[in-house]
Amino acid sequence: MGILITFEGVEGCGKTTQLRLMKERLEAAGQRVTATREPGGCPIADQMRAILLDASNSAIVPLAELLLYAAARAQHVREVIAPALERGETVLCDRFTDATVAYQGHGRGLDLATIGQLNLLATGGVQPEMTVLIDCPVQVGLSRALARIEASDGAREERFELESIRFHERVREGYLSLAAAAPSRFLVIDGSGDVARTQQLLIAELAARMPALGRPALPAER
Repeated sequence: MGILITFEGVEGCGKTTQLRLMKERLEAAGQRVTATREPGGCPIADQMRAILLDASNSAIVPLAELLLYAAARAQHVREVIAPALERGETVLCDRFTDATVAYQGHGRGLDLATIGQLNLLATGGVQPEMTVLIDCPVQVGLSRALARIEASDGAREERFELESIRFHERVREGYLSLAAAAPSRFLVIDGSGDVARTQQLLIAELAARMPALGRPALPAER
């Protein structure tokens, strides 16, 4: 059976870049890796992603937003994540259930118990063995995210980036409270530095953690 490692954090924290770099490193070490993302990860869920992240859909009410995330996750888990785990692969997922708790729970103020029930229903009980939380100040992350959007030729996925600073602060606080409640699962990495520094910190921590997950140890950065 494979293992699921999720990457979480506020907008612009650098988690997507770190996931890509980790995929390359794990594959170089001989592991079979599936890298995916939420919302999205498969054609049906990608269509829901387009709705959720399009800034022109600002009228989506919080409950509808929550249910769309749950629907996208149910499709994604059954079509992508669960089959990869059954093949014995290491699955790296850019956001998962903790994002819903942080964004729709702490950020939007929706009931955490309801979110927990929906997450369980959508995942069928699939849970990450480890969660990498790339943490950085909200202003730092948002400046990076907005710069990335301006430089992109693709769809402007900016509905969340346009939320208030206070919303993003609540999301960050939510993530940190989740990490404090589950220290054996969460790996909190300082993402306020550049890509190389964040990668160095992450690899140093993963080198010690991977054997406990039944995976070969990664060589530490020199």
